[in-house]
Amino acid sequence: MREDLLVRITPDPIGAGQAVDFVSDYAAGGTCVFLGTVRDHSEAGAVTGLTYEAWEEHAVRRLEALAEEMFERWPLRKVAFLHRSGELRVGEVSVVVACSSSHRAEAFEACRHGIEQLKQDVPIWKKEHLTSGVSSWVMGS
Repeated sequence: MREDLLVRITPDPIGAGQAVDFVSDYAAGGTCVFLGTVRDHSEAGAVTGLTYEAWEEHAVRRLEALAEEMFERWPLRKVAFLHRSGELRVGEVSVVVACSSSHRAEAFEACRHGIEQLKQDVPIWKKEHLTSGVSSWVMGS
């Protein structure tokens, strides 16, 4: 296991502080953090919350592989991927991606790549719960 990588899928609350604490490095001149939060609406209507389910073992392996790709592509110091599972309310943080690098440009680029690839390739699914009482799985989001 790499000492410069943190991957966690958890039913417990997550936040920027956990990720920033991990990716902080005296050799890093730039740190970028992305927070995904549960919003109160979607294209389908008003949202009361989300349920996240993960194929945890495979999701962790995929996040580790994604981090390896990021370390190869950018001169990163550290990377953190945190993702919630279970029931989340509006306003709660569902995902955190953080990267530190010697320079800001690399941290920004890597962080954006990390969240985009996580959404496309990692087996974590969300079910959206609407105020109408309808719940449905949302693909590719």
